Amino acid sequence: MDGYQEFIVSVKRLTNIDLSLYKEKQMRRRIDSLMKRNNMPDLISYFRLLKQSEKHLKEFLNYITINVSEFFRNPIQWQVLEKDILPYLISSRKVLKVWSSACASGEEAYSLALLFEKINYDRVEILATDIDDEALEAARLGVYSEKSVENIPENLKKRYFTVKEGQYAINDEIKRKVKFKNLNLLEDEFPANCHLILCRNVMIYFTEEAKDRLYRKFYNSLADDGVFFVGNTEQIIMPQKYGFVSIKSFFYKKIKL
Repeated sequence: MDGYQEFIVSVKRLTNIDLSLYKEKQMRRRIDSLMKRNNMPDLISYFRLLKQSEKHLKEFLNYITINVSEFFRNPIQWQVLEKDILPYLISSRKVLKVWSSACASGEEAYSLALLFEKINYDRVEILATDIDDEALEAARLGVYSEKSVENIPENLKKRYFTVKEGQYAINDEIKRKVKFKNLNLLEDEFPANCHLILCRNVMIYFTEEAKDRLYRKFYNSLADDGVFFVGNTEQIIMPQKYGFVSIKSFFYKKIKL
């Protein structure tokens, strides 16, 4: 793929997304797949198509921003969150500020809302962000496949979802508990004083340079003694370097640097 460096510079100007901070091998493979799908002979031609066609630009952005999710993904970790992490966070705070930082089509954020319903705790503010506007629109719509909801306890599924033609629509009571917003993790300012931040199964796509920058931004975004919840393939190497200490597998508490 000759001209890749020029392509990523052009994409940054057009979209404000810096592809150089994503792992190159994975990103090249995804771009190559899109080029073949659209019969583009080279990157120059493909970028020209992206500039001229909003449809193809949307396709490009949707494909390079990975949106794979499900409710209560990796259920054992959610059990740890419920039994060990939330009691600690809730005990000393009047209002809990929670941020789902790469929410895709909303499953993670709504899982949080359902979890707080399950434990009967309503003093919580849930912010969910993603870089992909189409994913955010799907999140606000809140309609999911049977596979997406298979980890939800049956009592919560029956109480908070309406089933129609094999699709599960989450009800307005849960929708109102989550605020969705567009946010580019690599470029935008993070929300402040969060007590719990989730960034799961996202960091694996970034370069070491980008990870380093993001861990520091997440540290600054957390309130004192806040907790950072990562994905099951994303244990932080040398967490103390970034101001974190491991309290459970995949959970890190902020400490003073």
